[in-house]
Amino acid sequence: MRKITFSLGEFYHIYNRGTDKRAIFKEKNDLLRFFQSMENFNTKDPVGSIYEQSFLKEIQKKPKKPLVNFVAYCLNPNHYHFVLEPKVEQGVEKFMHRIGTGYTKYFNAKYQRTGVLFQGKFKASHIDSNEYLLHLSAYVNLNNKVHQLGSRASKLVKSSWDEYTKAGFQGESICEKDIILEQFGSRDEYSEFARDSLPQMLERKKEEKEMQKLLID
Repeated sequence: MRKITFSLGEFYHIYNRGTDKRAIFKEKNDLLRFFQSMENFNTKDPVGSIYEQSFLKEIQKKPKKPLVNFVAYCLNPNHYHFVLEPKVEQGVEKFMHRIGTGYTKYFNAKYQRTGVLFQGKFKASHIDSNEYLLHLSAYVNLNNKVHQLGSRASKLVKSSWDEYTKAGFQGESICEKDIILEQFGSRDEYSEFARDSLPQMLERKKEEKEMQKLLID
């Protein structure tokens, strides 16, 4: 994959998975710890290690000087997806370095392991059209549905879907949703758009798996 130069005012699909496809979230607290990292590390200001802090404490308020804007996200048991907009030069790189090294340190200490946790450097693709941005937001928000996770694995999932679709959402809101929602008449209209896109996403996923099998065979 060619190297991408991240530009201000543009949007990017960022993703990675555990090395050897291993789980990066083994229990709910791991998921919460990673989400806390997404919030606390997203600032131009210097940050200390949050490993020493309790990851169950109340998440800090959204930083006033973020490195990136979150548009959508999904955390799955062995991989994650972000849709990001850089807000400062090198914002994506700085944020991803912080979250990658910080969470790996936490995970290795907790589970008494050493070495890398993620499969190399994070992957990125430029979102080069508004249509792509809309459909990708649906893909990321519903990514756990795309992968058709079982009941146990589905408990280790966290996404921005509820932020987008629940008017009275009571959880921690970190996404700049107006970028997407202002293009729809209501949250229900966006929800219908996203759900209608799901069969196409599932079919594309199936085709990708079949192609990989052919290449292996």
